Amino acid sequence: MVRLLLAAAALIAAALTPAYVDAAACHSEIAQQAPRRAPIVKVGWMKRAAAEPGEVGLTFIGHSSFLIESPQGVTIVTDYNDYLRAPFAPDIATMNLAHSTHYSENPEKGIRYLLRGWDERGGVAQHELTYKDVRVTSIPTNIRDFGGGTRRAGNSIFAFQVEGICVVHLGHLHHTLTEKHLADLGKVDVLLAAVDGTWTMGHDDMVQTINDIKPAMVVPMHYFGSTVLETFLARLGWPVRRSRVSAITMTRATLPEPPEVLVLPGR
Repeated sequence: MVRLLLAAAALIAAALTPAYVDAAACHSEIAQQAPRRAPIVKVGWMKRAAAEPGEVGLTFIGHSSFLIESPQGVTIVTDYNDYLRAPFAPDIATMNLAHSTHYSENPEKGIRYLLRGWDERGGVAQHELTYKDVRVTSIPTNIRDFGGGTRRAGNSIFAFQVEGICVVHLGHLHHTLTEKHLADLGKVDVLLAAVDGTWTMGHDDMVQTINDIKPAMVVPMHYFGSTVLETFLARLGWPVRRSRVSAITMTRATLPEPPEVLVLPGR
């Protein structure tokens, strides 16, 4: 009887196991596929199903906001705010608390999922969302508050997995990452990183964070003026590719090897 009960419990547990069994935000079994070197395809604004099968669209809107698009037409805007927006309401919008340029008090109608990177009740925001061909996961981090203290879990790193590519947005990150953060992330392909050197964290700490994460590509964001950007790029020391347009499409075949920085101009 005990064996029968154990067997039944195992069957129930298997039935309840989610489709994504890897605990990491970025799945290692997908991310470890060896990429091939190929040129990045440059495009303009995309909208709804513009990405072909196997492709992920990425547009730098400006500041910390990016538009991510999937082959099934899912649209995502990171650090959604009231100042810089895509020309249409996204399906998914993520926000962070640090400043008003990272969140919206008046989100547009039509957003299907509005994911706040903080808990308005003072707890810990944790998101795990699968919508069509997109998986979104959040990892909480701390931020400094205006009084000089620390607000625990006031920022979230958001990871977006689309077509075997894991794009990670660090948000308004104020500290380097622990081993647990890195394990929770898994293998990152594209890292969207704040490189202002002041408002988030210093360039040395961001360089350490990038080297700890080990992405295939870094896209700088949240910087003020070319001098700050060039200072960061020199400190990181990676190969740099500069795009003349703000939007690209990516596939696993276009992920760079060795790793590089891609500078996208904001729209």
